[in-house]
Amino acid sequence: MSSPYAVLQIRDFRLFISARFCVTLAIQIQAVVVGWQVYEITKDPLSLGLIGLAEAIPSIVVSLYAGHLADVVERKKIIVSALITLLFCSLALLSFTLDIGAFILKQGVLPIYVIIFISGIARGFITPALFAFMPQLVPRELFQNAISWNSTLWETATISGLSIGGLLYGFFGITTAYSTDACLMLIGLLLAMTVANRSLPPVSKEEGILDKIKAGLQFVFHNKMILNAISLDLFAVLFGGAVALLPFFADQVLHVGPIGLGFLRAAPGIGALLMAVYLTHNPITKSMGKILLYSVAGFGLCMILFAVSHNFWLSMAVLAISGAFDCVSVIVRGTLLHTLTPENMKGRVSAVNNIFIGSSNEIGAFESGAAARLFGTVPSVIFGGVMTLLVVGVTAWKAPTLRRLENVH
Repeated sequence: MSSPYAVLQIRDFRLFISARFCVTLAIQIQAVVVGWQVYEITKDPLSLGLIGLAEAIPSIVVSLYAGHLADVVERKKIIVSALITLLFCSLALLSFTLDIGAFILKQGVLPIYVIIFISGIARGFITPALFAFMPQLVPRELFQNAISWNSTLWETATISGLSIGGLLYGFFGITTAYSTDACLMLIGLLLAMTVANRSLPPVSKEEGILDKIKAGLQFVFHNKMILNAISLDLFAVLFGGAVALLPFFADQVLHVGPIGLGFLRAAPGIGALLMAVYLTHNPITKSMGKILLYSVAGFGLCMILFAVSHNFWLSMAVLAISGAFDCVSVIVRGTLLHTLTPENMKGRVSAVNNIFIGSSNEIGAFESGAAARLFGTVPSVIFGGVMTLLVVGVTAWKAPTLRRLENVH
């Protein structure tokens, strides 16, 4: 068995995950600050869900074309262009807190939603490009090792970003928090530019954009293993996520303010990081299907327990455990996608996965906000957890090939 640190010996992979670390750190700081800023202005849980919707809609709209682009255009160019756009968004949010742009927020939260909408476009393009570019940096036998390290650094950035975002906002104010976001985004952009370019794999034989997009869709929907795995996570994230409502729980249920919110937002990342480190040294080699199903079910149970908790430390613990379960799901699904997808189709397959999974986080945020408005915040989270368990049960019953999956090579 190869060393758990083997992939870190590759220079371009180190630069790649360092860039992604800084960008993720910036995005998470921004997420905490935007969420708390919007909630302070509106005091409405639905407005928190609308943040997710403002990002999801453009991401979904551009995803299929972005996936096609990642298979026919050098992926590094797409990544750099998207990062420049995200840097612009960070600077725009920062300007709203300064004299030069403060007057814009006299329109309420609409300008914030506009910037989030633009960032959603950029993230729709960067996601398939990142997914397709990473395997070009490492040999095939190190895919799972690379995915584990990628997840480890991502979770570390999530923990740090969410905690730093809450602490910066609470102790130093919104301008300092957005300034940190912009600086980290700039560092991430500069690091990404230093990664050596890679030529594209041979372009698939389909003629025209629509035919290529159609081929990517057909690959996903005809490969039952991939389709079942991403469908499972789609509905689990759609119903089971309570992250968008954390500002409400921090303020109205747990009474811990923006600093407490930062720690609550970081808790899932803490659990995920610990699990990612464990899986880096102890990769999953058998019973992948059952482990995936159990992890999603565990995530749903954690959401139910979080909803009924009135103790800050219990809520932290439950969120941390939910992050550990989610990390297992991410690594198993990532291994399936990278191993089963041809190199010249990874952009398009990733785009479909982004529609299923990535955007379901934002749509799930809107669903959580809307359900909270209709049924109450606590009942809506309990309902989401129950629906997640139901989805796992149906998937286990209807997808025996996934349930019996041992490993992929």
